[in-house]
Amino acid sequence: MTKPNQGETQLEDLEDLFENAPCGYLSAQPDGRIIKANLTFAGWVGHDREHLIGLKFQDLLNIGGKIYYETHFAPLLRMQGFFNEVALDIVRKDCSVMPSLVNAIERRDNTGGLQFIRITIFDASDRRRYERELLNARRAAEQATAELRDLNLSLEARVAQAVDERLRAEEALRQAQKMEAVGQLTGGIAHDFNNLMSVVLSGLSLLERRLAKGDSDVGKYVAAARDGANRAVKLTQRLLAFSRRQPLSPQALDANQMVSEMSEILRRTLGETIHLETVLAGGLWKAHVDANQLENAVINLAVNARDAMPGGGSLTIETANCHLDDVYAVEHEIRAGQYVMVAVTDSGSGMTPDVMAKAFEPFFTTKGVGKGTGLGLSQVFGFVKQSGGHLKIYSELNHGTTVKIYLPRLYGASKPARIAVDDMAASGSSSEVILVVEDDEQVLRLVVQMLRELNYGVLEARNGAEALHVLDDHPEIRLLFTDVVMPDMNGRQLADQAKQAHPELRLLFTTGYTRNAIVHNSMLDPDVHLLPKPATFEQLSSKIRAVLDSG
Repeated sequence: MTKPNQGETQLEDLEDLFENAPCGYLSAQPDGRIIKANLTFAGWVGHDREHLIGLKFQDLLNIGGKIYYETHFAPLLRMQGFFNEVALDIVRKDCSVMPSLVNAIERRDNTGGLQFIRITIFDASDRRRYERELLNARRAAEQATAELRDLNLSLEARVAQAVDERLRAEEALRQAQKMEAVGQLTGGIAHDFNNLMSVVLSGLSLLERRLAKGDSDVGKYVAAARDGANRAVKLTQRLLAFSRRQPLSPQALDANQMVSEMSEILRRTLGETIHLETVLAGGLWKAHVDANQLENAVINLAVNARDAMPGGGSLTIETANCHLDDVYAVEHEIRAGQYVMVAVTDSGSGMTPDVMAKAFEPFFTTKGVGKGTGLGLSQVFGFVKQSGGHLKIYSELNHGTTVKIYLPRLYGASKPARIAVDDMAASGSSSEVILVVEDDEQVLRLVVQMLRELNYGVLEARNGAEALHVLDDHPEIRLLFTDVVMPDMNGRQLADQAKQAHPELRLLFTTGYTRNAIVHNSMLDPDVHLLPKPATFEQLSSKIRAVLDSG
């Protein structure tokens, strides 16, 4: 037996690879007639190879495929010598269709002459089926998407309806809570204010009866009426502070200096049983705050601390530079950044969590009847918030309480804090003429009378237009003292027009309550002098003198 040589073996392998390849192979003459077909393709189409020889490839296509091949791919093959991945349907012997992907390429000799055309066919039945399944899946997905979109629209409508119903319910609840809070607030105001007015009216009634009898010993009744009126003024000031509507005049403040200057006054106020200690930070930043209101806040906290230590104890006032980070700021709805802290700590009875939760509510107090208004902490809270700061309470029952006030750090230069006006009468002279503008007849009459009592020259007007005429007729007027809230022309508008015509004119405003004319963002406009109503004789005289003597 003769052993086949290596060349014969390689030839057999190549022949087997051609015949049984996973794709169909055809060789065609330059005119397109098939001269050779492998077994794979013959098996796919169900024809003997002898039947395929002499046919053109396009003869194996359906009618549409033949036309498409003749008009597109035969010219393309002649023009560029190949085409790739053309989807065509081949008709089998049993007339069934085999989806195919067809590649064709011309084979030429060394002289460039066309020898034959090699056509490669891939069975695309699985691919076509996959494409159909994919198309069906896509259509199903699009239908599901449409159904889901319709469902979402329906759900959105139902959710919107549910949210709307919930919002209405929450609004009704908020309104009920608001009315409850208003009821508590007005009830507290009515109780305290009526008590104060009882003192005023009773003192005035007794004063009137004693004077009618010719009795001149009426000092105690005057004092009682004055005390009741002053307490009523403080009540309204605390309410304005709580509601963040008091006009503030923030300036650069050294909190260490303020605490040091207050220490002696606080020691006398707190009594001998309270040990007062101050811990002042080195290099303390300047704060941007209304100095008078901060002093009131610290005094309020110190008095509260004293009341929490009826048997005595220690009270510490501490200052520090602090930074409140973003996490803390978001949690407490404040601005992150640098703050100056003033903390008041006592060793008293402390507070339960329930009491701490209500500590800032107006008229809430744990003190006995007649021992507290319940406005101290709420006033401090309102002032700190209005100043752009933050207030935090730390307390443990039977161990004490710390209240920390965080005030915005001042960046850059600023005017020093204004010094509070002393409550002492300061007289003037008749050459210092003041124009008083007030639309309330009784208030106007009394203010004019007090100024004349102080020896000032006084002119009066009942509205802005009248005041402008008086100013034009009396160039000797040095000070315009005007109410802010007036009909037609408010005090700010009057002052602006008056200043244009009389640049050297001094201005002093007065009001019981104002939001926009001279106060913006809860702060007094720069270089504005304000005397809040009601003012005592001493407060009026000191403020008038301070404005006239200012640079």
